[in-house]
Amino acid sequence: MGSDVEVEPGTLLVAAPQLLDKNFRRAVVYVIHHRAEGTLGVVLNRPSEVAVEEVLPKWAEHATEPRSLFVGGPVEQRTAICLATLRAGERADAIEGMVGVRGPVGLVDLDGDPDSLVPRARGLRFFAGYAGWDAGQLAGEIDRGDWHVVPALPDDVIADQDQELWSRVLRRQGPPLAFLATHPGDVKLN
Repeated sequence: MGSDVEVEPGTLLVAAPQLLDKNFRRAVVYVIHHRAEGTLGVVLNRPSEVAVEEVLPKWAEHATEPRSLFVGGPVEQRTAICLATLRAGERADAIEGMVGVRGPVGLVDLDGDPDSLVPRARGLRFFAGYAGWDAGQLAGEIDRGDWHVVPALPDDVIADQDQELWSRVLRRQGPPLAFLATHPGDVKLN
């Protein structure tokens, strides 16, 4: 199941099959910040119908396919967030306008110049809004069994959306979590 102690920037929160909240059903959340006062992350597997070009035209051509904004979560959906996965050998703290999250993944300052970042990035994903938890809230949800805390791979941030990220992340964990990858969601349908 995972405990709050395991949550840290660069980990994933994978929704348990019984979590049916419309914002988080089968969600994979990438944790950006985790501190005593709370946790912030973005849902990686909720592409929207809104093109990046409509909101962030200077960044649009650099967005990883699909070039749409992803619904990062239910909080402040008018706020844009960008995560970049960097090329091998690049470090977020060495790039102006980036703040490292973990390893080759960092937050991008969207007021900056895309031309200085793009050659150093493998992919850029744009989010509208974020998922947030107050102090102790996430720990309670994890203890209740709503979330599984698992390691993230840099490619999860820019994953091909033709594949089911939720199932793929669970499957790579090995048993017993891997067995959840084929969970029907509603056991009455089984």
